[in-house]
Amino acid sequence: MGAGPLRTHWLLLAVLVLTLTAALLVDGYTQHMFKINNDAAPHPPGASGAVPAQVSSGGPVIDSASVPARTLRPRPYHIALTFDDGPDPVWTPKILKVLRENHVHATFFVVGTQIAANPGLIRSIVADGNQVGIHTFTHPNLGAIPPWQRTVEMSEEQLVIAGAAGVTTSLLRPPYSSVNDAVDNPDWGAIRQAGRLGYLTVLTTQDSNDWHRPGIARIIDSATPGGSAGQVLLMHDGGGNRAQTVAALRTLLPRLKAHGFRVGTVSEAVGIANPMRPASTLDRWKGRALLWAVKGGDTALTFLTWAMYAAGALSVLRAAIVLWAAGRHRRKPARRGPGVSTPASIIVPAYNESAGIQAAVRSLVASDHPVEVIVVDDGSTDGTADMVEALGLPQVRVIRQRNAGKPAALNTGIAAASFDLLVMVDGDTVFEPDTVHKLVQPFADPRVGAVSGNAKVLNRRGLLGRWQHIEYVIGFNLDRRLFDLAECMPTVPGAVGAFRRDTLLRVGAVSDDTLAEDTDLTMAICRDGWRVVYEEGAVAWTEAPASLKALWRQRYRWCYGTLQAMWKHRRALVQGGPAGKLGRRGLIYLLVFQTLLPLLAPVVDIFAAYSLTFLSSTRVISVWLAFLLLQLIMGLYAFKLDEERPSPLWTLPLQQFVYRQLMYLVVFHSLFTAAAGIRLRWQSMERYGTLQIPASGQRTTEKV
Repeated sequence: MGAGPLRTHWLLLAVLVLTLTAALLVDGYTQHMFKINNDAAPHPPGASGAVPAQVSSGGPVIDSASVPARTLRPRPYHIALTFDDGPDPVWTPKILKVLRENHVHATFFVVGTQIAANPGLIRSIVADGNQVGIHTFTHPNLGAIPPWQRTVEMSEEQLVIAGAAGVTTSLLRPPYSSVNDAVDNPDWGAIRQAGRLGYLTVLTTQDSNDWHRPGIARIIDSATPGGSAGQVLLMHDGGGNRAQTVAALRTLLPRLKAHGFRVGTVSEAVGIANPMRPASTLDRWKGRALLWAVKGGDTALTFLTWAMYAAGALSVLRAAIVLWAAGRHRRKPARRGPGVSTPASIIVPAYNESAGIQAAVRSLVASDHPVEVIVVDDGSTDGTADMVEALGLPQVRVIRQRNAGKPAALNTGIAAASFDLLVMVDGDTVFEPDTVHKLVQPFADPRVGAVSGNAKVLNRRGLLGRWQHIEYVIGFNLDRRLFDLAECMPTVPGAVGAFRRDTLLRVGAVSDDTLAEDTDLTMAICRDGWRVVYEEGAVAWTEAPASLKALWRQRYRWCYGTLQAMWKHRRALVQGGPAGKLGRRGLIYLLVFQTLLPLLAPVVDIFAAYSLTFLSSTRVISVWLAFLLLQLIMGLYAFKLDEERPSPLWTLPLQQFVYRQLMYLVVFHSLFTAAAGIRLRWQSMERYGTLQIPASGQRTTEKV
């Protein structure tokens, strides 16, 4: 396989993850860092010794860039009507309608995130002749955040205004600001910084208190000046239910006109030039890009939320299905009738298996069932065949052939076998004395064409060994009980399986079309109408990978080969009879729970990190603990069925942070390889020489 395509797919994955992460960071910052809440409620002021006296006692429009700072007041009988916290999709259009009916313009101090959610409204505000001012991008208290963040808040809002309405503005109203004498030292620092950036800060002189929602009459009274002095009137078109504001405005505007007041924008009331200018083409495009980024963050969060729901539902559904099936399988009536005592041929394909081949062969000839053992040496270069011959065991035959791959070695063994019942076993596996006898008993039913045994991990010391042990017991063996019950077994593992010779010959023996020759063969047998069953009592101990690199190679080959087999047998989805059961039960189960669900795993991890950063960490931890509890329940039941001690289950929490990520990366890697049309070769696995013949009746938990 070429290195280029594989590097490309990791680059693709990195780009996807980084893009999703960036979108979520945008969404998290814009939606959850700060909230619009009680905008007009002044925060308790702190020390104000640094605030110039002319500002504390001056007008509400502050030019802090001049030296000394100067302020401006609205002219007598002029009211600057201002609205904060919008635009809101419900209340802003209603307020605009009232303004049009009364031929009044106002200044809207808008929030950037609200613009991003409702870009059409900002265009409507400007099109009606109103002015806009910035109220920051996410509505933080400017005096409480560092200078760099203030710059971001102001510049990003300016961009979204440019992107949505094609204009810029030089007016700023800091969130949570009120009157001049409430400005403290941190507020003054923010106002001075805004002045250096070219902004006029607009405070208020008259608060309608509509943010309290005190009632229409009280809003009108609070908004009506007591004399002839000009005012900057604060009202709200966002931040909550503004029905009282809209109703009060219908009465207030005619009343103010009747009292001789001219109601208009800030610039009209104060007598300054229009603060709005057409935005440059560059700023418009930058603003549109920012709007798209915010929208993309919202879309990414929506996708993640539904993906989380899907992953959670699928996980719970799988747990419910396999636990129910395991219980039903356990209660199946015992097979009755005369036992199967006919001899069996055991075929061992071997390529460079010197580390454990002697232990494997010794365990096979120690079977309490009559057997012959055929070791097919597939061109080994480490003396595997010589080591088997050196044992001098009469029931063992060694066949040497040039290296042609595992399927070819199995077919050689099938052709040389003396008996009609065939057992296939990998060279890294040892049997218990009664394994073969238990494995062939289901053949008493003439409908059974193949039998899957119970493969267990032998070398389970260390975290990696324990994790694979857990996976074999909870994942593989629980699934096999389900597949047996549903009559859709997709895989008889190469480590321990038995077949009728006639069955194998009917399906063309072992094919080399896929890397998962055991899965391909099993699916072919199911489609030919044979039952494939699971015999949990037929135990085999297999040597699992002892390093992450070796585990990756093995699972990559398994996953890729399974995808090949699923594609090869896809027509089973539309067939009837036993083939249809494989297709509509087995293949769909593999697609949903072994392909799609692992692909959702990185999404779950990213969403968890997002939630811990921006949402409730308690909720995230609670959900994680709930799913861990579900896995623990499955684990305890599966370990009980397999008569295993549950002590390795303490590593389940750790498994979530390493092993699970490795498995979903394997699935992604395999899917990309399959989509790219890259064909892998059969690969040999590392052997560690840990195989030993189990003592009769002795459990692995005692041996290792």
